[in-house]
Amino acid sequence: MEAIEVPVLIVGGGGCGLSASIFLSDLGVEHLLVERHTDTSRLPRAHYLNQRTMEILRQHDLVDVVHERSAPMEMFGRVRWQTSLAGDGPLDARVIHEMDAFGGGALTEVYAEHGPVLPTKLPQLRLEPELRRRAEKDNPGRVLFGHELTAFADKGDRVVAEVRDVATGETTTVTARYLIAADGGRTVGAELGVQMEGVPSMLNVTTAYLTADLSPWWHDGTIVTWFVNPYRPDLSSTLMEMGPTWGKNCEEWALHFNPGDADRDDPDAMIARIREVLGVPDLELTLHRISQWTVEGVLADRYRQGRVLIVGDAAHRQPPTTGLGLNGGVQDVHNLAWKLAAVLSGRADDSLLDSYEAERRPVGKRNVDWGLSTWFNHKVVTEAAVGLGAHIPVERRPSVFAAYFDASPVGAAVRARAAEILNTHRSECQAHDLEVGFAYEDGALVPDGTEPPARAPLGNTYHPTTRPGHMLPHAWIERNGARLSTHDLVGRTGGFVLIAGPEGKAWCDAAAEAAEKFSVPLTAVRIGDGAECAPADGRWAAVREITDEGAVLVRPDHHVAWRSGTAGDDPAGTLGDVLARILGRG
Repeated sequence: MEAIEVPVLIVGGGGCGLSASIFLSDLGVEHLLVERHTDTSRLPRAHYLNQRTMEILRQHDLVDVVHERSAPMEMFGRVRWQTSLAGDGPLDARVIHEMDAFGGGALTEVYAEHGPVLPTKLPQLRLEPELRRRAEKDNPGRVLFGHELTAFADKGDRVVAEVRDVATGETTTVTARYLIAADGGRTVGAELGVQMEGVPSMLNVTTAYLTADLSPWWHDGTIVTWFVNPYRPDLSSTLMEMGPTWGKNCEEWALHFNPGDADRDDPDAMIARIREVLGVPDLELTLHRISQWTVEGVLADRYRQGRVLIVGDAAHRQPPTTGLGLNGGVQDVHNLAWKLAAVLSGRADDSLLDSYEAERRPVGKRNVDWGLSTWFNHKVVTEAAVGLGAHIPVERRPSVFAAYFDASPVGAAVRARAAEILNTHRSECQAHDLEVGFAYEDGALVPDGTEPPARAPLGNTYHPTTRPGHMLPHAWIERNGARLSTHDLVGRTGGFVLIAGPEGKAWCDAAAEAAEKFSVPLTAVRIGDGAECAPADGRWAAVREITDEGAVLVRPDHHVAWRSGTAGDDPAGTLGDVLARILGRG
């Protein structure tokens, strides 16, 4: 292959790298993606796409293909604790506790109020092929699986990389203005000396990926089932559906547990252990793959070094609790892509890319810290609620469980106390504010001096606001007879949007002048009675936080860049100064 020169080189073809490719294609940025594996992930891995990620996929016309394959809300909107999946004993297959989770049940109305689309469940091994198909369609011949990065150097004004075809051994020189490291930290970060700070290697977990018919015992609607075994702590485990059919007829499953070291390398022993864990000694199953992974909570000490931008697992790795890993990676590249497009087009100075780290690293730290907190809380909750701490001898476990399920008033009191403790798990599975409430305090924005809204200690209450740095609040509006979300005013091609009140014509005129002056794609729209967009209900008036003469400037990634509550003395001058500050143009 001849030498390649391209504006952006993406290293890594997982969910994060493929998303970066799709977003850059939509923004008109030429790029090359290389991935050392010959195909997308064959492991279940991440399976929950949170509300913010689904909004991003919706912006880039990916939500329909995801919905075609994902589980509907009624099929995954609860979490459950059980003693075991099956069994005939008095303590077998008993439900310890369950609660609404991730937008399901009573949460659905709340989530629907705050976004145009709900979360969904689609395992990574089913999501990534769809992302790959779209990436290859949009960028033909430049999404190269079976190609690995073998060397790279930042030359100051460009990155020069060596890429090897895994099948043939042929090497190619790639010259790029910027490199996106979406490789999980395997190559690029280590070469740059990036340090992963935090809590590494807390626990080794084994995942068995299998096909089996569990329909006689499975409870529909459960995204995660935790088994707390009444007799042996080593049989406690976690079971999740992996599709492609959802509900009782699900064919494939992921079982997370901690078997003995010998079992990990012996498929026959592993199958026997799976049957034992599930409580179905004669279960017919096909074991597809056994994988080991490490629970950790670590954050890169930097997200940018020169012309290298670090994203996804290469920048942050946290426990799977709350599902902030893949979701955080998609949100990383969504933040980064429009900035790269602005810099590469000459509309913005290279300094705009510094705002990627300024904005996303604090969010990454919060996600890592939250993942660690919920991970430890989950362990503590299970022990404290049911009374099965490490100090309880194995021989006393059945009596503890029997007391929990006892039909007496004392048993009812035990269960009521346990429910109080177990409900603190909402910080993990009802953390709506973590999903959509994250905000940027410093970066490509102009603060207005206001304080941020209060954040719920358990992360379960989101407060929409147009304060700069926050995500534009969702509200339904109507334009030319069509029902739209305020998010739909921001397209997928990298433009800014100025949203003014019904009396904000001066701001709209200023937006047209600024767009011409800075050669920046910037559209303006008024929302209100008699304006081009009419509120579909009273929600926009409740969340806009500006007067009828005010305006809100929204970035291509849906985050508010600036706002003015009133008409202002010099709209054109003010808006020009705002864009200059955001784009680093003096």
